[in-house]
Amino acid sequence: MNAAPRPLEGIRVLDLSRVFAGPVAGRALADLGADVVKVEPPDGDISRSWGPRRAGQSSYFVQQNAGKRNVCVDLTHPEGAAVVADLAAVADVVIENFRPGVLTRYGLDWAALSARNARLVMLSISGFGQDGPESQRAAYASVVHAEMGLIGRGAHLGGDGRLDLNFSAADVLSGLHGVIGLLAALRSRDLTGVGQHVDLAMMDAMGFSDDFVVFDIDGITPLRTNGEVWRTAGGDVCIAGGLQWLWHQFSEVHGLRDGAAADADLATKVRLRRQCIGDFFMGLPDRAAVIASLDAANMAWGMVRQGAEVHDSPTLAARNSVATIDDRAGGTRRVFQSPYRFSSSTSGVQGPASHRGEDNEAVLADWLGVSPAEAARRAASGSMRQDDQARAANDRSS
Repeated sequence: MNAAPRPLEGIRVLDLSRVFAGPVAGRALADLGADVVKVEPPDGDISRSWGPRRAGQSSYFVQQNAGKRNVCVDLTHPEGAAVVADLAAVADVVIENFRPGVLTRYGLDWAALSARNARLVMLSISGFGQDGPESQRAAYASVVHAEMGLIGRGAHLGGDGRLDLNFSAADVLSGLHGVIGLLAALRSRDLTGVGQHVDLAMMDAMGFSDDFVVFDIDGITPLRTNGEVWRTAGGDVCIAGGLQWLWHQFSEVHGLRDGAAADADLATKVRLRRQCIGDFFMGLPDRAAVIASLDAANMAWGMVRQGAEVHDSPTLAARNSVATIDDRAGGTRRVFQSPYRFSSSTSGVQGPASHRGEDNEAVLADWLGVSPAEAARRAASGSMRQDDQARAANDRSS
């Protein structure tokens, strides 16, 4: 029996992006079935070297680029930009996250590419948009977190306002919003026959996605509404909701009493109730008893997992959320699947992350009908490159 089709089968995506926000979008499209070709410069995507590496590839790089094919092109070579332009001429989608204006130097901007391919949809992700007073500023997730108030918010909500989030929220959210924009533009193309340019600013994506910033723009001081972590005999647990709701449920269901005098002030009641709940948790024998007490009180909770413990989640196991892929060195490594689960379609990672230039010949043949001899000529000219690992992988497969 044949596997169910993937929703984006037949869609060609040329991924010119690097590091994070753009590659997130490309990875999602690859999991959905698109033929995603990552275009990498000779010195490589810098994220290849972020953190420990296996077979020359970091976990960071593999997570965002698994399932994509890879061509290595030198845009500074006279023929390099022409190769990319030819690929874009037969692509459905181009993704890029260069600073606005950079691609114009190589004749690869929206105006040039759409002139050759009227059906092209192009996603440009930048920190501050394609035009405007700050369009030329460099933008990484930390910059956007600072500009959009996430870092400063930590100070007045009881955190350390000097530290960034330990999560590249602006990059991930920009990539995912980019996918939404691309799919909408592809739908529009289905109706009109004409593609379009999607200009996505990370500032906009972060603002739309941040459920706290709405207080700030509406002139209201936000209150902390996040979960709170409690120490228990079975390990730390995060409970959603404030102390008032937690106390109401635990006093009703478990009979807790704070011992406060009738005329005690609010600060005293809060202190005594926290102590009472904390003593109750530490008095339970194990994690199972803690969970049972929370469930009985109808509380939403999560065990505070550390590092590799995340993989122990029964939900992740049941949903096959973590995939095992080839590590390109005789072993395996694990990556998270994209979160889409369809009733009649297939999705998920389609293979490992390619080495730099590993798919030069195959992509030129598949997309452009270029012969092996012509592909070899381009490689000899220096316009296209392969690293040693890509050559070794191709030698093994031939």
